[in-house]
Amino acid sequence: MKTLTATQARKDIYKLLDEASDTHEPIQITGKRSNAVLISEDDWRSIQETLYLSSIPGMQESIVEGMNTPLEETEDDLDW
Repeated sequence: MKTLTATQARKDIYKLLDEASDTHEPIQITGKRSNAVLISEDDWRSIQETLYLSSIPGMQESIVEGMNTPLEETEDDLDW
């Protein structure tokens, strides 16, 4: 993970926004009082969706089961 000081990040904020969006790699920003991590909005939304789906009882198991089911064994018509 790339690490920059807050001063460096302030100078290059637009470049860093583009980099986080293009590479999907987090960027650590360190400061005197605290640290933070810059990630793209798309990556943040993906993390939020994953956390939400993981909070639903049985959802993780259902996703794994679906991923392990060969396409030939799935139904052509959905009930919903």
